[in-house]
Amino acid sequence: MTLFDTLDILGTIAFAISGALSAMNRRLDLFGIFIIAFVTAVGGGTLRDVLIGATPVAWMQNTLNLYIIGGVTGLSIILRNKLDYLKKSLFLFDTIGLGIFTIIGVETGIHTELDPIVSVALGTMTGCFGGVIRDILCNEIPVIFRKEVYATASIAGGICFMILYSLNIPVNIIYISTTLLIIIIRLLVVKFKVSLPMFPVRNQNN
Repeated sequence: MTLFDTLDILGTIAFAISGALSAMNRRLDLFGIFIIAFVTAVGGGTLRDVLIGATPVAWMQNTLNLYIIGGVTGLSIILRNKLDYLKKSLFLFDTIGLGIFTIIGVETGIHTELDPIVSVALGTMTGCFGGVIRDILCNEIPVIFRKEVYATASIAGGICFMILYSLNIPVNIIYISTTLLIIIIRLLVVKFKVSLPMFPVRNQNN
């Protein structure tokens, strides 16, 4: 098993936990928890594969991911009372998944011989859109559209990946460096409450 395969599994686990925690926070039933965990883990990758014409999509060809998601969902439910500070746990696993799936998407774009900008966009979609689907199904405004630096961290990681790749840096170093960069950016912006500007529309009645 390559480092790429290992990261793919770790990303699936991280996003599945993130989805399961979010669903439990919304008091969904067992089926609902599994569905949210599932779409969080495979949503971004499914969109990526559809856009590049790689069908059937990855999770349909490799059912290992289905078993992983099912097992992780079950463990998350069993250990729910052990997971203190659910919001912090949700943030942590969501950030790990974002970092890992971003590099998977970028590398997929490279292997498909897409333009570097498109490859970065593909990485951002892979990393972010599972969370977008999760939040929409849980009746929340997706994190990517809120003031938190989320997609921006993914884009920064994607650009870092392309730069290191163009310099012929060993691929395993690129994987680790890019993933850590995205995780560190997310941790720092939350710790120091950094956010992108918002532009509310002034009430015409005032």
